[in-house]
Amino acid sequence: MSLDPATLRGNWNFPTTIWFGAGKISSLARACRTLGISRPLLATDPGLAGLPMVTGALAANEADGVPTTLFSDVKPNPVSANVFDGVAAARAAGCDGVIAFGGGSSLDAGKTIALMAAQDADGIDLWSLEEGRKDWQAAKAPLPTVAVPTTAGTGSETGRSTVVLNEATGRKVIITHPGMMPGIVIADPELTVGLPPHITAATGMDALAHCLEAYCSPFHNPLCDGVALEGMRLVRGHLADAVADGTDIVARSQMLAAAAMGATAFQKGLGAIHAMSHPIGAKYDTHHGLTNAVVMPYVLQRNREAIDTKLARVAAYLGLPGAAKDGFGAFLDWTLDLRETFGMAHTIADLGVEETAFDELAEAAAIDPTAMANPVKLDAAGFRSLFEKAHAGDLG
Repeated sequence: MSLDPATLRGNWNFPTTIWFGAGKISSLARACRTLGISRPLLATDPGLAGLPMVTGALAANEADGVPTTLFSDVKPNPVSANVFDGVAAARAAGCDGVIAFGGGSSLDAGKTIALMAAQDADGIDLWSLEEGRKDWQAAKAPLPTVAVPTTAGTGSETGRSTVVLNEATGRKVIITHPGMMPGIVIADPELTVGLPPHITAATGMDALAHCLEAYCSPFHNPLCDGVALEGMRLVRGHLADAVADGTDIVARSQMLAAAAMGATAFQKGLGAIHAMSHPIGAKYDTHHGLTNAVVMPYVLQRNREAIDTKLARVAAYLGLPGAAKDGFGAFLDWTLDLRETFGMAHTIADLGVEETAFDELAEAAAIDPTAMANPVKLDAAGFRSLFEKAHAGDLG
Protein backbone atom coordinates (compact mmCIF):
# COMPACT_ATOMS: atom_id res chain seq x y z
CA MET A 1 0.00 0.00 0.00
CA SER A 2 1.44 3.37 -1.04
CA LEU A 3 1.63 6.10 1.57
CA ASP A 4 0.35 9.66 1.31
CA PRO A 5 3.16 12.09 2.22
CA ALA A 6 0.59 14.16 4.13
CA THR A 7 0.20 11.31 6.63
CA LEU A 8 3.92 11.33 7.44
CA ARG A 9 3.70 14.32 9.75
CA GLY A 10 3.57 14.70 13.48
CA ASN A 11 5.05 16.12 16.65
CA TRP A 12 6.99 13.52 18.59
CA ASN A 13 8.57 13.72 22.03
CA PHE A 14 11.09 10.91 21.88
CA PRO A 15 13.98 11.14 22.51
CA THR A 16 13.44 14.91 22.27
CA THR A 17 10.79 17.17 20.73
CA ILE A 18 10.64 16.50 16.99
CA TRP A 19 8.48 18.48 14.57
CA PHE A 20 8.33 16.08 11.63
CA GLY A 21 6.92 16.54 8.16
CA ALA A 22 7.12 18.35 4.84
CA GLY A 23 7.03 22.13 5.25
CA LYS A 24 7.93 22.12 8.96
CA ILE A 25 10.88 24.46 8.32
CA SER A 26 8.32 27.28 8.32
CA SER A 27 8.18 26.83 12.11
CA LEU A 28 11.85 27.66 12.69
CA ALA A 29 11.28 31.03 14.37
CA ARG A 30 8.57 29.52 16.57
CA ALA A 31 10.98 26.76 17.60
CA CYS A 32 13.55 29.36 18.61
CA ARG A 33 11.04 31.28 20.68
CA THR A 34 9.79 28.08 22.31
CA LEU A 35 13.33 27.45 23.59
CA GLY A 36 13.77 31.06 24.70
CA ILE A 37 16.17 31.91 21.88
CA SER A 38 15.87 35.51 20.67
CA ARG A 39 19.13 35.86 18.72
CA PRO A 40 20.41 32.54 17.35
CA LEU A 41 23.58 31.61 15.52
CA LEU A 42 22.80 29.44 12.49
CA ALA A 43 25.71 27.03 11.98
CA THR A 44 25.97 25.35 8.59
CA ASP A 45 28.50 24.50 5.89
CA PRO A 46 29.68 26.71 3.00
CA GLY A 47 27.82 24.64 0.42
CA LEU A 48 24.46 25.18 2.08
CA ALA A 49 25.01 28.77 3.18
CA GLY A 50 24.06 30.29 -0.17
CA LEU A 51 21.18 27.95 -0.98
CA PRO A 52 17.54 29.04 -0.71
CA MET A 53 16.87 26.70 2.21
CA VAL A 54 19.34 28.68 4.34
CA THR A 55 18.88 32.16 2.91
CA GLY A 56 15.11 31.65 3.13
CA ALA A 57 15.34 30.52 6.75
CA LEU A 58 17.45 33.55 7.65
CA ALA A 59 15.02 35.91 5.93
CA ALA A 60 11.98 34.25 7.52
CA ASN A 61 13.51 34.47 10.98
CA GLU A 62 14.35 38.14 10.45
CA ALA A 63 10.81 38.87 9.33
CA ASP A 64 9.44 37.00 12.33
CA GLY A 65 11.48 39.02 14.81
CA VAL A 66 14.26 36.47 15.41
CA PRO A 67 17.42 38.05 13.93
CA THR A 68 19.86 35.28 13.08
CA THR A 69 23.63 35.33 12.58
CA LEU A 70 25.05 33.04 9.90
CA PHE A 71 28.20 30.99 10.58
CA SER A 72 29.22 28.70 7.73
CA ASP A 73 32.88 27.82 8.29
CA VAL A 74 32.30 24.11 8.92
CA LYS A 75 34.37 21.43 7.20
CA PRO A 76 32.92 18.08 6.06
CA ASN A 77 34.80 16.51 8.97
CA PRO A 78 34.58 19.39 11.49
CA VAL A 79 37.72 20.39 13.35
CA SER A 80 38.05 22.22 16.65
CA ALA A 81 38.98 25.44 14.84
CA ASN A 82 35.49 25.42 13.28
CA VAL A 83 33.99 25.09 16.75
CA PHE A 84 35.97 27.92 18.31
CA ASP A 85 35.46 30.21 15.32
CA GLY A 86 31.75 29.56 15.76
CA VAL A 87 31.96 30.32 19.47
CA ALA A 88 33.69 33.62 18.69
CA ALA A 89 31.00 34.49 16.14
CA ALA A 90 28.23 33.66 18.62
CA ARG A 91 29.76 35.77 21.36
CA ALA A 92 30.44 38.70 19.03
CA ALA A 93 26.81 38.74 17.92
CA GLY A 94 25.41 38.23 21.43
CA CYS A 95 23.74 34.96 20.43
CA ASP A 96 21.73 33.14 23.06
CA GLY A 97 21.15 29.92 21.15
CA VAL A 98 22.16 27.90 18.11
CA ILE A 99 20.41 26.55 15.03
CA ALA A 100 22.44 23.55 13.83
CA PHE A 101 21.41 23.37 10.18
CA GLY A 102 22.71 20.81 7.68
CA GLY A 103 24.22 17.37 7.49
CA GLY A 104 25.99 15.55 10.28
CA SER A 105 29.02 17.83 10.19
CA SER A 106 26.95 20.98 10.63
CA LEU A 107 24.81 19.38 13.31
CA ASP A 108 27.90 18.23 15.23
CA ALA A 109 29.64 21.58 14.85
CA GLY A 110 26.52 23.53 15.86
CA LYS A 111 25.87 21.40 18.93
CA THR A 112 29.51 21.68 20.01
CA ILE A 113 29.48 25.44 19.45
CA ALA A 114 26.40 25.63 21.71
CA LEU A 115 28.26 23.66 24.36
CA MET A 116 31.49 25.65 24.30
CA ALA A 117 29.82 29.07 23.92
CA ALA A 118 28.14 28.45 27.28
CA GLN A 119 31.45 27.92 29.06
CA ASP A 120 33.58 30.62 30.63
CA ALA A 121 36.20 32.05 28.27
CA ASP A 122 38.98 30.39 30.30
CA GLY A 123 36.85 27.42 31.32
CA ILE A 124 36.71 23.75 30.52
CA ASP A 125 38.86 22.19 27.80
CA LEU A 126 36.95 20.73 24.84
CA TRP A 127 38.94 17.50 24.80
CA SER A 128 38.22 16.85 28.48
CA LEU A 129 34.62 16.22 27.39
CA GLU A 130 35.52 13.10 25.40
CA GLU A 131 33.05 10.26 25.82
CA GLY A 132 33.90 7.99 28.73
CA ARG A 133 35.22 10.76 30.95
CA LYS A 134 33.30 12.42 33.75
CA ASP A 135 34.54 15.96 33.17
CA TRP A 136 31.25 16.99 31.56
CA GLN A 137 29.84 17.22 35.08
CA ALA A 138 31.97 20.33 35.60
CA ALA A 139 30.74 21.93 32.37
CA LYS A 140 27.87 24.39 32.13
CA ALA A 141 24.76 23.39 30.19
CA PRO A 142 24.96 24.24 26.48
CA LEU A 143 23.03 27.06 24.89
CA PRO A 144 19.58 25.91 23.70
CA THR A 145 19.73 24.35 20.26
CA VAL A 146 17.34 23.78 17.37
CA ALA A 147 18.53 21.04 15.00
CA VAL A 148 17.53 21.05 11.32
CA PRO A 149 18.88 17.98 9.49
CA THR A 150 19.26 18.21 5.71
CA THR A 151 20.55 14.67 5.23
CA ALA A 152 19.19 11.34 6.40
CA GLY A 153 22.21 9.66 7.91
CA THR A 154 23.97 10.65 11.11
CA GLY A 155 20.88 11.27 13.20
CA SER A 156 22.95 13.75 15.20
CA GLU A 157 19.76 15.73 15.71
CA THR A 158 18.67 13.15 18.30
CA GLY A 159 22.03 12.61 19.97
CA ARG A 160 23.92 13.82 23.02
CA SER A 161 27.31 13.45 21.34
CA THR A 162 29.28 14.99 18.51
CA VAL A 163 32.44 14.08 16.60
CA VAL A 164 35.19 16.68 16.24
CA LEU A 165 38.67 16.24 14.75
CA ASN A 166 41.51 17.16 17.09
CA GLU A 167 43.99 18.74 14.67
CA ALA A 168 46.90 18.33 17.10
CA THR A 169 46.54 14.57 17.47
CA GLY A 170 44.80 13.70 14.19
CA ARG A 171 42.04 11.86 16.13
CA LYS A 172 38.31 12.10 15.70
CA VAL A 173 37.06 12.63 19.25
CA ILE A 174 33.54 11.88 20.46
CA ILE A 175 32.39 14.80 22.63
CA THR A 176 29.54 14.03 25.02
CA HIS A 177 27.32 16.12 27.25
CA PRO A 178 23.73 15.18 28.13
CA GLY A 179 22.64 18.76 27.50
CA MET A 180 23.76 18.61 23.85
CA MET A 181 20.52 16.88 22.88
CA PRO A 182 18.77 19.57 20.80
CA GLY A 183 15.66 20.99 22.46
CA ILE A 184 13.66 20.88 19.23
CA VAL A 185 14.32 19.05 15.97
CA ILE A 186 12.71 20.28 12.75
CA ALA A 187 12.75 17.21 10.50
CA ASP A 188 11.51 18.40 7.11
CA PRO A 189 12.03 15.88 4.29
CA GLU A 190 11.74 18.63 1.68
CA LEU A 191 15.15 19.89 2.84
CA THR A 192 16.74 16.59 1.72
CA VAL A 193 15.29 16.59 -1.81
CA GLY A 194 18.31 18.32 -3.35
CA LEU A 195 20.82 15.74 -2.10
CA PRO A 196 22.59 14.06 -5.04
CA PRO A 197 22.17 10.28 -5.32
CA HIS A 198 25.66 9.37 -4.10
CA ILE A 199 25.28 11.47 -0.93
CA THR A 200 21.78 10.09 -0.37
CA ALA A 201 23.22 6.59 -0.61
CA ALA A 202 26.22 7.26 1.64
CA THR A 203 24.21 8.98 4.35
CA GLY A 204 21.59 6.23 4.17
CA MET A 205 24.27 3.62 4.73
CA ASP A 206 25.35 5.60 7.79
CA ALA A 207 21.80 5.32 9.16
CA LEU A 208 21.91 1.58 8.48
CA ALA A 209 25.26 1.24 10.24
CA HIS A 210 23.89 2.99 13.34
CA CYS A 211 20.85 0.72 13.54
CA LEU A 212 22.89 -2.39 12.78
CA GLU A 213 25.65 -1.79 15.31
CA ALA A 214 23.20 -0.76 18.01
CA TYR A 215 21.18 -3.93 17.48
CA CYS A 216 24.31 -6.11 17.55
CA SER A 217 25.80 -4.44 20.63
CA PRO A 218 26.05 -6.99 23.47
CA PHE A 219 24.61 -4.59 26.04
CA HIS A 220 21.05 -5.09 27.26
CA ASN A 221 18.61 -2.45 26.05
CA PRO A 222 15.48 -3.92 24.41
CA LEU A 223 14.09 -0.41 23.83
CA CYS A 224 17.01 0.42 21.56
CA ASP A 225 16.77 -3.00 19.90
CA GLY A 226 13.20 -2.30 18.84
CA VAL A 227 14.05 1.14 17.47
CA ALA A 228 17.08 -0.24 15.61
CA LEU A 229 15.13 -3.09 14.06
CA GLU A 230 12.41 -0.80 12.72
CA GLY A 231 15.05 1.64 11.50
CA MET A 232 16.61 -1.13 9.42
CA ARG A 233 13.19 -1.97 7.99
CA LEU A 234 12.77 1.62 6.86
CA VAL A 235 16.19 1.56 5.20
CA ARG A 236 15.33 -1.71 3.48
CA GLY A 237 12.07 -0.30 2.18
CA HIS A 238 13.04 3.22 1.21
CA LEU A 239 16.76 3.92 0.71
CA ALA A 240 16.91 2.62 -2.85
CA ASP A 241 13.81 4.66 -3.75
CA ALA A 242 15.31 7.83 -2.25
CA VAL A 243 18.50 7.29 -4.27
CA ALA A 244 16.62 6.55 -7.49
CA ASP A 245 14.21 9.49 -7.16
CA GLY A 246 15.27 12.30 -4.87
CA THR A 247 11.86 13.94 -5.14
CA ASP A 248 10.10 10.94 -3.58
CA ILE A 249 8.86 12.61 -0.38
CA VAL A 250 7.64 9.34 1.12
CA ALA A 251 11.09 7.76 0.73
CA ARG A 252 12.79 10.93 1.95
CA SER A 253 10.49 11.06 4.99
CA GLN A 254 11.05 7.44 5.92
CA MET A 255 14.83 7.76 5.60
CA LEU A 256 14.79 10.90 7.74
CA ALA A 257 12.94 8.89 10.38
CA ALA A 258 15.39 5.99 10.03
CA ALA A 259 18.33 8.32 10.60
CA ALA A 260 16.83 9.72 13.79
CA MET A 261 16.06 6.18 14.93
CA GLY A 262 19.64 5.08 14.34
CA ALA A 263 21.07 7.76 16.58
CA THR A 264 18.41 7.04 19.20
CA ALA A 265 19.26 3.34 19.13
CA PHE A 266 23.02 3.76 19.38
CA GLN A 267 22.70 5.02 22.93
CA LYS A 268 23.16 1.27 23.42
CA GLY A 269 26.54 1.41 21.67
CA LEU A 270 28.16 1.11 18.25
CA GLY A 271 31.09 -1.12 17.33
CA ALA A 272 34.00 -1.88 15.04
CA ILE A 273 32.43 -0.33 11.94
CA HIS A 274 32.65 3.08 13.57
CA ALA A 275 35.92 2.32 15.34
CA MET A 276 37.48 1.71 11.91
CA SER A 277 35.68 4.54 10.16
CA HIS A 278 36.70 7.26 12.60
CA PRO A 279 40.49 6.98 12.13
CA ILE A 280 40.13 6.49 8.37
CA GLY A 281 38.06 9.66 8.16
CA ALA A 282 40.49 11.55 10.39
CA LYS A 283 43.53 10.61 8.30
CA TYR A 284 42.06 10.58 4.78
CA ASP A 285 39.09 12.97 5.14
CA THR A 286 36.71 10.37 3.69
CA HIS A 287 32.93 10.63 3.84
CA HIS A 288 31.81 8.99 7.08
CA GLY A 289 28.77 7.17 5.70
CA LEU A 290 30.67 5.86 2.69
CA THR A 291 33.50 4.64 4.92
CA ASN A 292 31.00 2.82 7.13
CA ALA A 293 29.51 1.16 4.05
CA VAL A 294 32.92 -0.01 2.86
CA VAL A 295 34.04 -1.59 6.13
CA MET A 296 30.61 -2.95 7.12
CA PRO A 297 30.79 -6.43 5.49
CA TYR A 298 34.27 -7.13 6.85
CA VAL A 299 33.18 -6.28 10.38
CA LEU A 300 30.04 -8.40 10.02
CA GLN A 301 32.14 -11.39 8.97
CA ARG A 302 34.53 -10.88 11.89
CA ASN A 303 31.63 -10.65 14.35
CA ARG A 304 29.68 -13.56 12.91
CA GLU A 305 30.17 -15.94 15.82
CA ALA A 306 28.54 -13.43 18.17
CA ILE A 307 25.76 -12.04 15.96
CA ASP A 308 24.66 -14.98 13.80
CA THR A 309 21.39 -15.50 15.67
CA LYS A 310 20.62 -11.79 15.91
CA LEU A 311 21.11 -11.22 12.19
CA ALA A 312 18.97 -14.25 11.39
CA ARG A 313 16.14 -12.48 13.21
CA VAL A 314 16.83 -9.25 11.37
CA ALA A 315 16.96 -10.96 7.96
CA ALA A 316 13.64 -12.66 8.63
CA TYR A 317 12.01 -9.41 9.77
CA LEU A 318 13.30 -7.58 6.69
CA GLY A 319 12.14 -10.37 4.37
CA LEU A 320 15.57 -10.77 2.79
CA PRO A 321 15.96 -13.43 0.09
CA GLY A 322 17.43 -16.63 1.54
CA ALA A 323 16.74 -15.58 5.13
CA ALA A 324 15.09 -18.89 6.03
CA LYS A 325 18.17 -20.86 4.99
CA ASP A 326 20.98 -18.59 6.17
CA GLY A 327 19.93 -15.37 7.86
CA PHE A 328 23.43 -14.06 8.41
CA GLY A 329 24.39 -14.78 4.82
CA ALA A 330 21.22 -13.10 3.57
CA PHE A 331 22.00 -9.94 5.56
CA LEU A 332 25.63 -9.89 4.43
CA ASP A 333 24.57 -10.32 0.80
CA TRP A 334 22.11 -7.44 1.20
CA THR A 335 24.85 -5.07 2.36
CA LEU A 336 27.06 -6.14 -0.55
CA ASP A 337 24.18 -5.70 -3.00
CA LEU A 338 23.52 -2.19 -1.66
CA ARG A 339 27.13 -1.19 -2.23
CA GLU A 340 27.01 -2.63 -5.75
CA THR A 341 23.68 -0.96 -6.57
CA PHE A 342 24.92 2.42 -5.38
CA GLY A 343 28.29 2.12 -7.13
CA MET A 344 30.24 2.32 -3.89
CA ALA A 345 33.82 1.29 -3.25
CA HIS A 346 34.34 -2.26 -2.01
CA THR A 347 37.70 -1.87 -0.27
CA ILE A 348 39.45 0.75 1.84
CA ALA A 349 42.18 0.73 -0.80
CA ASP A 350 39.58 2.34 -3.06
CA LEU A 351 39.26 5.10 -0.44
CA GLY A 352 42.99 5.80 -0.61
CA VAL A 353 44.00 3.94 2.55
CA GLU A 354 47.66 2.84 2.39
CA GLU A 355 49.03 -0.38 3.82
CA THR A 356 51.71 1.61 5.63
CA ALA A 357 48.97 3.18 7.76
CA PHE A 358 47.55 -0.09 9.11
CA ASP A 359 49.34 0.02 12.47
CA GLU A 360 48.41 3.65 13.08
CA LEU A 361 44.78 3.06 12.13
CA ALA A 362 44.53 -0.13 14.18
CA GLU A 363 45.89 1.50 17.31
CA ALA A 364 43.44 4.40 16.93
CA ALA A 365 40.53 2.02 16.33
CA ALA A 366 41.34 -0.03 19.41
CA ILE A 367 41.06 3.00 21.70
CA ASP A 368 38.05 4.56 19.97
CA PRO A 369 35.14 4.61 22.46
CA THR A 370 32.87 2.86 19.95
CA ALA A 371 35.08 -0.24 19.99
CA MET A 372 34.02 -1.24 23.48
CA ALA A 373 30.50 -2.11 22.29
CA ASN A 374 31.64 -4.41 19.50
CA PRO A 375 30.20 -7.93 20.01
CA VAL A 376 33.71 -9.42 19.67
CA LYS A 377 36.49 -7.85 21.68
CA LEU A 378 39.27 -6.56 19.43
CA ASP A 379 42.70 -5.25 20.34
CA ALA A 380 45.04 -3.40 17.99
CA ALA A 381 46.20 -6.69 16.44
CA GLY A 382 42.59 -7.69 15.81
CA PHE A 383 41.84 -4.37 14.17
CA ARG A 384 44.98 -4.61 12.06
CA SER A 385 43.74 -7.90 10.68
CA LEU A 386 40.41 -6.23 9.86
CA PHE A 387 42.13 -3.36 8.05
CA GLU A 388 44.16 -5.89 6.06
CA LYS A 389 41.06 -7.77 5.00
CA ALA A 390 39.14 -4.59 4.17
CA HIS A 391 42.09 -3.42 2.08
CA ALA A 392 42.40 -6.69 0.18
CA GLY A 393 38.66 -7.27 -0.20
CA ASP A 394 38.95 -10.52 1.74
CA LEU A 395 35.60 -11.64 3.17
CA GLY A 396 36.88 -15.10 4.01
